[in-house]
Amino acid sequence: MLKAENILFKVGDKILLHETSVAFEENRFHVIMGPNGAGKSTLLKLLAGSEKPSGGKIFFHEKEINQFSRKELATVRAVLSQHYNITFPISSNDMVMMGRYPYFTTVPSKEDKEICKKATAVMQAEELMNRDYNTLSGGETQKIQMSRILAQIWNSENNQNKILFLDEPVSHLDMKYQNQLLRVAKEMCQKNITVIAILHDINLSLNYADRILLMKQGRIEYEINDQQEITVPVIKDVFDVDSKIIDPGNGHRPIIVF
Repeated sequence: MLKAENILFKVGDKILLHETSVAFEENRFHVIMGPNGAGKSTLLKLLAGSEKPSGGKIFFHEKEINQFSRKELATVRAVLSQHYNITFPISSNDMVMMGRYPYFTTVPSKEDKEICKKATAVMQAEELMNRDYNTLSGGETQKIQMSRILAQIWNSENNQNKILFLDEPVSHLDMKYQNQLLRVAKEMCQKNITVIAILHDINLSLNYADRILLMKQGRIEYEINDQQEITVPVIKDVFDVDSKIIDPGNGHRPIIVF
């Protein structure tokens, strides 16, 4: 579905991502983790088509990603970033509607408006729609931004696999908003949407991820498909911290204590 073949990225003589090949199975929640400077955001930007690799190729449904037009790419994938610096007045309603821009020229259709309503309902953001976006709290703005990108890749007929990229989406949110956003993202995997997210909280990742890629120094060092594959030595190698793993048993996920 989405795969990268021998991609690398460098700026001048500095290599930010060493030669990497990786594939992402559709309709799963993939998490990318690693210390600062590991190459996580670089990999995400390359996969999303926001940056061009210095070498190698990226394919989405067997089509090279650089062959997609900007408009075409915007209809098959959406990216939620950490920060949005909005310096002009705009309503939350108009912000969410921006997610539908790839689908109309001047005036949104009835379907576009209905999709925006559905997206905001999923995020429980209806009460924010008539507010000035710039007056919202951090958690509220992230709910609106998540509504926007859901509207962008909404699958009305559930007949085309799309990708939701989340770049550290919960770093500045409290526990309630963190779990709400990730729970919604997880539910999207049931609607023919593949999620690829950068997260920093390993316990949060274990709670939602179907697969975890652990990066270090510009390379993917470990691929975790089973929670039991997370071990103290692996955590030490990637993050250089001592930890303890508690297994509650009865099918519950392990808990990492630092």
